[in-house]
Amino acid sequence: MTRIIAGFAGSLTLATPGSGTRPTSDRVREAIFSALDARDVIAGARVLDLYAGSGALGLEAASRGAAHVTLVDRVAAAANVCRKNAAVVLGRAPKGSELRVVVSSQAAQAFLDSTPDEWDLVFLDPPYELDESELAQSLESLSGRLSADAVVMVERSSRSPEPGWPSGIELDRRKDYGDTTLWWARAV
Repeated sequence: MTRIIAGFAGSLTLATPGSGTRPTSDRVREAIFSALDARDVIAGARVLDLYAGSGALGLEAASRGAAHVTLVDRVAAAANVCRKNAAVVLGRAPKGSELRVVVSSQAAQAFLDSTPDEWDLVFLDPPYELDESELAQSLESLSGRLSADAVVMVERSSRSPEPGWPSGIELDRRKDYGDTTLWWARAV
């Protein structure tokens, strides 16, 4: 069961796509958002959740005060689940909220190639089997679309190598949670 942990939609249960996704565990999401809250990067942020699956990472940011969230997943079933979950979260938003959640059913690279948007916080949680060169290409495309001091979080298998960081994105730290590794980076 995947749920929103905190914020205005706290404890809301999210739908998940049937197969082909690997939702970030509550424990890892709690650690991610505890660190983000400590850095004060969520409030008012423009958030991009690539390989969104259920949209849990982006929607958690929405619940905690992000202003705009874009959820991207090329799998139609996952994009449909993201739309459903986004509607439920938006239904819980405080009266008068200007929160926007947009869902794209494009492949990550196609989305990045077609949008001029800029982000303050980016989650990349691709399938573990995603080729490292595809991840490096996505990071390269993101490097010119990050606000000053933007945070980029990459979730990979602990057996995966460190992502190839392009110029403009610098590794901040690595944190392991069992079979999951979080790579924290920032725009420079």
